[in-house]
Amino acid sequence: MTITQLSAAIVVLGAALAGAQEPYGLDTRVPNTSFHVHSAGYTLADMELRRVFSGSRFTRPVYLTHAGDGSGRVFVVEQPGTIRVLAEGLDQTFLDLRGKVNDGPNEAGLLGLAFHPHYAENGRFYVYYTYGNLFSRFSEFRVSADPDAADPASERVLFEVQQPAGNHNGGQLAFGPDGYLYIGLGDGGGADDQYRNGQNRKDLLGDILRIDVDHTQGELAYAIPADNPLVGNGEGWREEVWAWGLRNPWRFSFDRLTGHLWVGDVGQNKWEEVDLVEKGGNYGWNTMEGFHCFSPAVNCDTTGLKLPVVEYSHDEGKSISGGFVYRGARLIGLVGVYVYGDYVSQQIWGLRYAQGQVTEHRLLALSPSPIASFGEDEAGEVYVLGLDGRIYTFEERDPAAPAGQVPELLSKSGVFSDMKSQTPAPGLIPYGVNSQLWSDGAYKTRLLALPDTTQIGFSPEGNWSFPPGAVLVKNFYLDLEQGKAQSRRIVETRFLVKRDQGEEWDGFSYQWNEAGTEATLLAGSATQRFTVIDPAAPGGAYEHEHYFPSRAECNICHTEAAGHVLGVRTAQLNGTYNYGAVRDNQLRTLNHLRLFNEDIGQVQGSWPRLPDPLVAGQSLEVRARAYLDANCSHCHRPEGTGRGGLDLRFGTPLAATHLIDAPPEVGDLGVKGARLIRSGAPDSSVLYLRLLDLGRFRMPPLASHRVDQEGAALLRQWIEALGQPTAVEAEENAVPAAFVLQPNYPNPFNGSTLIRFALATPARVRLEVFDLLGRRVALLAEGRREAGQYEAVFASDALANGVYLCRLTGGTWSQTRKMVLTK
Repeated sequence: MTITQLSAAIVVLGAALAGAQEPYGLDTRVPNTSFHVHSAGYTLADMELRRVFSGSRFTRPVYLTHAGDGSGRVFVVEQPGTIRVLAEGLDQTFLDLRGKVNDGPNEAGLLGLAFHPHYAENGRFYVYYTYGNLFSRFSEFRVSADPDAADPASERVLFEVQQPAGNHNGGQLAFGPDGYLYIGLGDGGGADDQYRNGQNRKDLLGDILRIDVDHTQGELAYAIPADNPLVGNGEGWREEVWAWGLRNPWRFSFDRLTGHLWVGDVGQNKWEEVDLVEKGGNYGWNTMEGFHCFSPAVNCDTTGLKLPVVEYSHDEGKSISGGFVYRGARLIGLVGVYVYGDYVSQQIWGLRYAQGQVTEHRLLALSPSPIASFGEDEAGEVYVLGLDGRIYTFEERDPAAPAGQVPELLSKSGVFSDMKSQTPAPGLIPYGVNSQLWSDGAYKTRLLALPDTTQIGFSPEGNWSFPPGAVLVKNFYLDLEQGKAQSRRIVETRFLVKRDQGEEWDGFSYQWNEAGTEATLLAGSATQRFTVIDPAAPGGAYEHEHYFPSRAECNICHTEAAGHVLGVRTAQLNGTYNYGAVRDNQLRTLNHLRLFNEDIGQVQGSWPRLPDPLVAGQSLEVRARAYLDANCSHCHRPEGTGRGGLDLRFGTPLAATHLIDAPPEVGDLGVKGARLIRSGAPDSSVLYLRLLDLGRFRMPPLASHRVDQEGAALLRQWIEALGQPTAVEAEENAVPAAFVLQPNYPNPFNGSTLIRFALATPARVRLEVFDLLGRRVALLAEGRREAGQYEAVFASDALANGVYLCRLTGGTWSQTRKMVLTK
């Protein structure tokens, strides 16, 4: 052996001995012999869902329908721009419009499909899609010589509607029993009906339309039925309108037996509603939301308004998906029931309606997927479409199926070997997270339980995969005297249980008694109030409300897009945990216990790690992004349930979060010039203001009634720092005082970018965007402007990647800046 080889061997041996001297947090994996909790699903529901078309892969399916031609085929609409046709032994593309469809905004894309009542004879069908920047287009197509393929060249555009924003595009087409085509359009987007379309009958937004596609009228590519309610009104109202006062009618359908038109209208602040739409009906938006005056209005005038059939609050869901009245033959008990659901909570309800009133209203099922839409086949069977690509149909719950083993009393679960001290039973593994979810100041402990010998599928960046029967336990404690740990009492224990069959998880909450000796399983949500002694509070104390979420509400955060499990992932557990006698990196300990399905090694520094956002040591941006990841990203991410098109995951580049200087899609809170985050101006930043709100604009919207003062202070500091220019920016801004064209933000950008300019004196200006061949692709501003600050949003959905030139011209001067578009 050479000296070099010997030295290397000594180094390796020394490292091994040093590693051996470092104790692990836990030495051995103890068998889990006492804690066995199992879930068979949401057993309070009458129905269960069975997946269909499992051999097919769908991309964001948003509708399912049939041609009514006796073929038994179904057609699935995919939001990016394709229609698929399926039958026994058949699955192919019926129509591909991806070259035309703009599905960039999260509520845009190919949204609607309806077959002509005489499709078997004339081969005509109708689609609803968004294109360009940003139009809703309604077109007629024809089938080709191949009955399973449309003729893409046969498009005949009926009409188009300019959309002011990327949300509230509606999306439904359906032929009524009268043979006319009905169309649903949202109010134009934004928030609070900011474009005033809900009650404006002079445009087509916020309405249900009714047109005749078998005839034309004047310059129209369709005709207006003579009995439409606004025909001949003389007020300039659009005669296509059948009903109005809707915010975003996301799916409507006709009862094939009674002809009733059922609409699910998406709410904003608090209420989702089901409407029974009639000729000439005004459904109240934005005077009303559900049965209530739209906040902040009170005692609003409801004269002439049609109130909903039913409503539900945002405690039960946040985005309705209208469905169908079941008229199939398989499920006798469901016949005549209107079936609808909620995209976020994934609950599905059914109601019966007779003699002008609801005679029955009950929970039917809990969907494993976010409910994008419902569909109906030729036989009247109803389907549930998950935005994650899975499609289901209904089955009656088998009474003989094994029930979940979730005991009514926590002591019967075996989670603690001693209830009074909450000592974990052998086999349960404690853990912590680097960046905590705000829970109104509650102190939390966490436990992980796996069935013996089973393992976790490790992923450095993505979601970990867990075996059936895995359980995550979280305990919530409250200090009854602020800052005194000896006053701490346990309030709640939550289980998140992976079902024995499938990939779904179910949440359960237990409420502890005052003595801290027992906890009882809750069937629904609950609130418990405590008086907390706090010398800093007015009167020396305050009332604390602890909210226990319902089982369905657990699905609002624990979504498929977020992997169901929120905190147990590499970046959150890659940190030191105090196991009692030993402090150790959690990944190192779990790997030593062989909890992973692979040996991940000893070098935890190579894995992602979130910092504690409330501890100094890293940059404001890194800490703020860690806070947003833990508190917001489970909803605000691709395919997530959060609104606004945000991606707040820690690893997403800041420019791709769609946060910075972006206009809010869901309300500006009454702040003039508000942005989601306005660089340097937290008091004009909606994200920050929502964190401070304790009312209808509260974020997070669930189970929180107190402001996280430390978290809010962190975000305020970060937003203020965003407004401090770098040396390079200062040099770029050193232009003549007469005018300033500022660098666009973000740059590079994807989708849209904000352009700002300033005038020291009044001037006639023109703000344009050109490609590198000198072709103008956008005119953003033109005309006389007074002295002041101005801004414009450049949306690039219809443009290719590359460099574009933004030019501000006024009189004899001009200034140009480069912008880089990346998709």
